[in-house]
This record gives sequence, C-alpha cells and structure tokens, in this order.
Amino acid sequence: MKALLVYMLAACAAVAQAPSAVPIITSRLNPGGLKADVSFLASDLLEGRGTPSRGLDLAAEFIAAEFRRAGLEPAGDEGYFQNANFATVASNAAGLELTLETGGKTIRADNTALAIQEEAALDLSHAAVVKVAMEEAALDALTPDQVRGKVLVLLPAEGAAPPVVGRGGRGGNAANAITRRLPVLAAKLQPVLILTPSAGTQPAGNRNARLREAAEITGAVPTLAVGDAAFLSALSAKPSDAEATISVHMPAPTVTPVKLHNVVGILRGSDPILKDSYLLLTAHYDHLGIRDNGTADHIFNGADDDASGTASVIEIAGAIAALPERAKRSIVFIALFGEELGDLGSRYYSSHPIFPLAKTIADVNLEQLGRTDDTQGPHVGMFNLTGFDYTDISTFLGKAGELTGVKAVKDEKNSDPYFTRSDNNAFAQAGVPSTTLSVAYDFPDYHKAGDEWQKLDYENLAKVDQAIALAAIDIANNATAPQWNAKNPKVEQFVKTREKSLADAGK
Repeated sequence: MKALLVYMLAACAAVAQAPSAVPIITSRLNPGGLKADVSFLASDLLEGRGTPSRGLDLAAEFIAAEFRRAGLEPAGDEGYFQNANFATVASNAAGLELTLETGGKTIRADNTALAIQEEAALDLSHAAVVKVAMEEAALDALTPDQVRGKVLVLLPAEGAAPPVVGRGGRGGNAANAITRRLPVLAAKLQPVLILTPSAGTQPAGNRNARLREAAEITGAVPTLAVGDAAFLSALSAKPSDAEATISVHMPAPTVTPVKLHNVVGILRGSDPILKDSYLLLTAHYDHLGIRDNGTADHIFNGADDDASGTASVIEIAGAIAALPERAKRSIVFIALFGEELGDLGSRYYSSHPIFPLAKTIADVNLEQLGRTDDTQGPHVGMFNLTGFDYTDISTFLGKAGELTGVKAVKDEKNSDPYFTRSDNNAFAQAGVPSTTLSVAYDFPDYHKAGDEWQKLDYENLAKVDQAIALAAIDIANNATAPQWNAKNPKVEQFVKTREKSLADAGK
C-alpha cells in the first residue's frame, strides 16, 4: 500500500497536481457515495425524471443541495438554478394537409402517416422545393440563398434507413443525428417548411406535446416527418425536378408555459488572471419518465443514463472542493435538463451562457459511466471519449487514468459518430473544445425500464471519476488551455467558430 501511494504521488507531478490532491480525490470519490446518489436519482420516487416533471424538479433540488453541501458558489439566476422559460407545444392535427404536385400529378399525403416535428401555424400554396440527401456534407453545403423561402426536403441517403420519429439520435441510425441538427439548420437556411422521411411516424392524432424555448416558438420553422411511402416515392423520383411544388395547411398548436432548470455551481480559480477562464464539467439529469412499455414496470429510471453522470458531477465537485488549494482556473459544474428531448439544457446554456464562451476553455461531459456490460463485451478498467482525436483533452484524461488504474481509450467504431449525440455537441457548435466520456455506449437496458441502479459497477465508476477529477484539476492548472486539433478535417467548423468567438471577444 505504501509503495502504491509513493507511485501515485510521484506520478501526480506528471499531471501538474499537488501531491496532497491524490489521496483526497481517491478517498472522497468512493463507490459508496456514488451508489447513494445514483440510487436516489434513479429511484421510483423520481419517476424517471422526465422533462418536465415533478421528478425532474426533485432531482434539481437534490443536486442543488449537494452543490451547497460541497461549498460551490451558486451561479444561476436563482441560486443554483439557471431558469429557462420553455413551453409545451401540443400539435393540432385537425385539418393537417400536405400535397405534392409534380409531373402533372397531385399526391396528397396520408394524414395518419404524418408527424409534426416542429409546430407552427402555416398555410402554403405551391411553394418551391429544394431536395437534398440526409448527409452531413450535403446539408453543410447548402446556403441560405438556395433555401430561403422554399420547402427543404430531406431524402434518405443512398443505402441509408430514414430516421424513426420519437427516438433519440444516439442509436445506430445516422439520420437520427441529423434530425437533432434541424433547429440549427433551419435558423441558418431559413426555409418555410422542412419535410423529413420517417420509418415510424405516429398517427397524426396521437402526437405528444413537445418542449420549445418560449422565445423561439414564434420563429420556429414548421417541420413534418412523412411516413407515406407513396408520397415519398413521388417526392424522390426526380431529385432534380424543379417543377415540384408543395402545399400545406398546418393548424396552430396549443402552447403551455413551463419553467426548467440547469443546476450550476462554481469553484472559483485561485490565479488572479486564469480565474476568469472556465472549465465545464457537465451531465444531463433527465431521463425518459413514465411510459407504457407493455410491462408492469412503467418507470424508466435512467440509472446509467444518466444518473451515473449526474452523480459523478456531484461527487467530483465535492472531492475537488475538499482540496486545500484551489485550481488556477475556475471549474463550473452543471447538471443539464432535457438531453433526451434534443440536448435542450446544453443548447439553452450555449445560447444564454452564464460565463463567456470565449473564456470557456473546455466542456467535459459525462454520460453512461456506470455500466460495464457493453453489448460489445465487458468494459472494465476503461472509458471512452467521443471525438477522441478532435481535441487534446484525451491527453489530460489519459495521464490521469494511469493514476487510478483505468485507461482512456478510443472506440474506433463509435468515438466520432457519437460526438454529435450528447450534450457536448452544443458546446462544440459554440466553438468550445468538448468531449463526452462514457464507459458503455450501448448496454442491454439502454432506454429501457431495466436501467436500474443495482446494475452499475460502482467500483469501476469510482476509478473513472477519480481520473476525471485529476484530469479536471490538471486542465484547470495548466497554462495552456485545451485546443481543437486543427489537423483533423472533422473539426473545421468548430475551429472556425472558436476563432470567431475569440476574435469577437477581443474587440
């Protein structure tokens, strides 16, 4: 034991960390504390922490209390709460009509095979159409001059399956990830309507109310998912057909105000200059709530997804706060709402940052850290980073992992595709170097009622969290902030956004 402690103290110097930090971090970040947090957050009492719900509000109060216990400074506009004014927007399917005219034919879509993805009152008659494959490169190549005032029609990429309405974007279907980008694309391209294909639309009269930021409802671009095979076939038969036109009638939705909360606390840095730069440690605290799944257990507890990440943020905050010396930079701890509904909390923070994004050096997002029974095989003693080669954040985590007996690895299959499928993506879109840490990308109970707290590997979770805490301290003490890997073409847009953000801040 003495030899191990000597090794850890010596290795600590390699991560620019005071020797006293290692025993404090490793003792404070223990399986018992993490199990206590996860078992409460994923208990039936919180009813799956749906957004919005009483259970979600209870979770927010619990997280705020734990931040208070740790001694974090509240950083919200109401204590630890960053309040976000949203609204539930319920579709009105009565009278919904969608018609295509092409090649001298008029085709009306089956109303029961339409799903309103973005609600807004709309009446269009013979609007021009712009068709594009559901591919990242094709969408990024579009310009507002090409699309403004027209109907943007997204067609399945060759050989690809269309998205399934109602499912999140972290599944194997790449088209689902694109649907999560639609609000950003709509704001950029300014179409009057977006049509997307769907492999599983709900009947028009059976749509769930959707959450929208209140300030954005009036400017939303209406979006329809189309599951009518005949309509889609006619629409895609001639991708270059300039004569195709779309007519639509979409009734106004019903809007009900809702208040949601990101939970935010900060440990101020100790350096007179570097304290005004910020490292974010984030996780989403929502899950899927209560759903009729055909079994007696209707509560989707979300223990691994993402009570494990939320508990990790809580416990890491407490461990770092217990150190005798503060890091040079400030560390901000955020529990985010609404990830399961499209990264709502992270997108809200990125649009309404509490701390300047130009001075935010990185976001390290935590998701699905507790389950080691990955469907590809056991994942013990390791954790993955999305966009492993996108930034140099992996270098900090790799060094820290050596201290706690875990490895920071790149999952060659999933690392890059999953980069855009969690909350880190909202920060990346704002130019902030980011990544999401996971142990298992996919596990047997993913998005099922069986994701219970008893199934997590808390010993492994504690070691992973110890590595994250030491890496966070290293990043916060380092004179050089994490950087995008400009040599990687996949981060070109993030690099440009970051450069613009820094340039604007310097004006």
